[in-house]
Amino acid sequence: MFAFIISRILQALPVLLAVALISFAMFAYVGDPVAIMLGQDYTQAQRDALVADLGLDKPFWVQFGTFIGNAVQGEFGLSYRLSRPVADLIAERAPATLELAFTAAILALAVGVPMGVYTGLYRHSWLSRFFLTFSLIGVSLPTFLIGILLILVFAVSLGWLPSFGRGDTVKLGWWTTGFLTWTGVKALVLPAITLGLFQLTLIMRLVRAEMMEVLRTDYIKFARARGLPNRAVHFGHALKNTMVPVITIVGLQLGAIIAFAIVTETVFQWPGMGLLFIQSVGAADIPVMSAYLLLIALVFVTINLIVDLLYYAVDPRLRIGRGKGGH
Repeated sequence: MFAFIISRILQALPVLLAVALISFAMFAYVGDPVAIMLGQDYTQAQRDALVADLGLDKPFWVQFGTFIGNAVQGEFGLSYRLSRPVADLIAERAPATLELAFTAAILALAVGVPMGVYTGLYRHSWLSRFFLTFSLIGVSLPTFLIGILLILVFAVSLGWLPSFGRGDTVKLGWWTTGFLTWTGVKALVLPAITLGLFQLTLIMRLVRAEMMEVLRTDYIKFARARGLPNRAVHFGHALKNTMVPVITIVGLQLGAIIAFAIVTETVFQWPGMGLLFIQSVGAADIPVMSAYLLLIALVFVTINLIVDLLYYAVDPRLRIGRGKGGH
């Protein structure tokens, strides 16, 4: 197992280096950081001094090596727009994005898997047809439109939930959470539904298709022939064997939820990393943009590693294969 983890980490390193190279290239080819930091009134001596301080007079690969070394230590320089360390800005915004992303993911799993199982087992019932029709909304409507419709109904017309912001938060060390206040929980409802609706419908349709496929296999027929009750056949044999593709999709979608929460955070003015990224794009704040790209790449790599490890827990064929020296 340890060798497997090390091999996966080594495979991920080229990916992270490629993303780091793209992030660093933005410094060299997008805008002029010296002009952005000095403004319009500066002398040539001031410009030369700042170029030397930033190390921009050194060769490209030397600058890239310095960038990698600083990134490993969590140092991404100062934000051009806010004149604050980028690491501090990311640390302030990360709790909001992570709380929103994990709430949306849990919502998608807690609702999508049971709906998928039900529609797979009772595919001709009227409730299954209703669920399938409902899933078309999540798949076909864009995220920003779903968010606007939810705001119109639940915030503007009914006045039940807030339309923007994070509500009151409680500080626990460096982490700020909205789970411990009523206004924080209410503010989380609409963004979480907006962000998780597409993943919910995707998981529901995937589980339904896998359940219908598994229920036609020979070992399910054999289990029925042994006289096992439907509950044991459905949840002890069929559902367990549908989990491998579901874990793959859920893992990738969790990364996508964190990476592409930008639209939802913009619609609801949610103070997370996605909104920070959008504001940074408008101001050409390259240090924040590059740090965000690297962080998202790290999230995807970490989630893929976790998904690979979960395969071992769910599918015994992989353990047997590696035990015999297979791949």
